[in-house]
Amino acid sequence: MSTNVRQLFDLTGRTALVTGGSRGLGLQMAEALGEAGARLMLTSRKAADLEEAVALLSQKGIDARWVAADASDPAQAQKVCAETLERMGPVDILVNNAGAAWGAPAEEHPLEAWDKVMNLNIRSLFVFSQAIGRMSMIPRRHGRIINLASIAGLGGNPAGMETIAYNTSKGAVVNFTRALAAEWGEHGITVNAIAPGFFPSKMTRGTLERVGEETLAAHAPLRRLGDDDDLKGATLLFASQAGKHITGQVLAVDGGVSCVTGG
Repeated sequence: MSTNVRQLFDLTGRTALVTGGSRGLGLQMAEALGEAGARLMLTSRKAADLEEAVALLSQKGIDARWVAADASDPAQAQKVCAETLERMGPVDILVNNAGAAWGAPAEEHPLEAWDKVMNLNIRSLFVFSQAIGRMSMIPRRHGRIINLASIAGLGGNPAGMETIAYNTSKGAVVNFTRALAAEWGEHGITVNAIAPGFFPSKMTRGTLERVGEETLAAHAPLRRLGDDDDLKGATLLFASQAGKHITGQVLAVDGGVSCVTGG
């Protein structure tokens, strides 16, 4: 017998850990999970940003908490996972959203900046996924992992971005997602990725100012950039029972940019 569609998307009783969840796309995704009934643990580096985000979510009736940490530091990441389990119990949904970019021509890109981007954008995904998988998801034979990729990881260099470390890291996120999905499917864990196009945010501000919002929007078949709602549907699909038969997939939410750039 089939399940009512509202029940398929209902996250009541579920717990989600969202990295980089204090603002931007991470906060949008956290909001979607909370609005569907999930309890939230948010983490990012700055306590003030986290307090503001949790206050905003609480006003909407969402059960949200926070712990400040640098996701690129494995010891701090491990501590976040342990504290989340201690304070909230088993984690059903892990959103690996924390990320950073660095703009520079490839021939001038500093090595330390390369390492900074790689450590946060891809190594942290492994650390968080391994910890939550080992401590919570594999023993319970249930879990939903959502990784944040980017169209920059699909098509190489959209809009002439001089962000080689970022683009490379997001390409790694795509294959990390597929590899982990193949390995952990037997444990009842789905692993998928969302690849956003251009959304106004602190990270994209430089590109938006350099190239121009209208120019970037004109490259998208839908002639628009992403907004404050555009990741919510994909997040809820991958996090809920509605997506229980979807794993190892990368969904571009980009207004169609990747279908014309070959990503």
